[in-house]
Amino acid sequence: MSMKPEIPVSHPRRASLELREKLVHALDKNVAAKAGLIAHGRGEAFDYLLGEATSPPAVRAAEAAAALLLSAQKPVISVNGNVAALCPDEIVALSRAVSAPLEVNLFYHRSEREQAIAEELLAHGADRVLGVGDAASATVPGLESARTRVDPEGLYGADVVFLALEDGDRTEWLVKTGKKVIAVDLNPFSRTAQFAHVTIVDNLSRALPLIIARTKALANREASSLSKVVKSYDNKKVLGEAIRLMYRRLKRLARQGVFVEVPHTGDAQHN
Repeated sequence: MSMKPEIPVSHPRRASLELREKLVHALDKNVAAKAGLIAHGRGEAFDYLLGEATSPPAVRAAEAAAALLLSAQKPVISVNGNVAALCPDEIVALSRAVSAPLEVNLFYHRSEREQAIAEELLAHGADRVLGVGDAASATVPGLESARTRVDPEGLYGADVVFLALEDGDRTEWLVKTGKKVIAVDLNPFSRTAQFAHVTIVDNLSRALPLIIARTKALANREASSLSKVVKSYDNKKVLGEAIRLMYRRLKRLARQGVFVEVPHTGDAQHN
């Protein structure tokens, strides 16, 4: 078992370090995979480019995501090890807010990991977790990785799929099978970000509370109003805005010769 370091309250990157420790702890519990730690580090690099704050494009994407989830006939939330490790409370809260079941789906599949993730979600309040063991008896057509295994009661019949920290091949095939895909991905250049219908370019720990807040705000809207929000959303445009935001920030920092900033909380942009 790894030793958990004491992170000073005054540390300027305390929140980021706490997320890292969650992943290390999850690795010890068989929830996270070693490759998941690498993936998290890659995401952190893009979060630096965003200034570790939620951007206006991410807010608009979260609004569209909330509207799409609320208007879905059969939404499903796909959960991998990193999601269960980093935001178990929030992913369960989103599941309840939009009446979407949680389904475990793994690239680095092992039955013991699958079970450990399900137990983690149940411990944080989930009523039921799909896709575990023999329950994942259907397949995503055309997909060759272990992620082809899906639950007939969940992802197989879903019309809208919410996923995060994802590999692009499954996102592509989910779209090809006619499903609408919502992704949370800090890398706007990734295949997941490009293939998804709605991509929130933000840290999952910031994005989930924002999406939950938007679902609550939109919960009483009529179907026509939700449809208008979804139809007015342009994912390619929003991804372009996220990339330009990174570019402008890097250009400004390079001009000023300043490369270390105190991270913003982004709270004001969540209102």
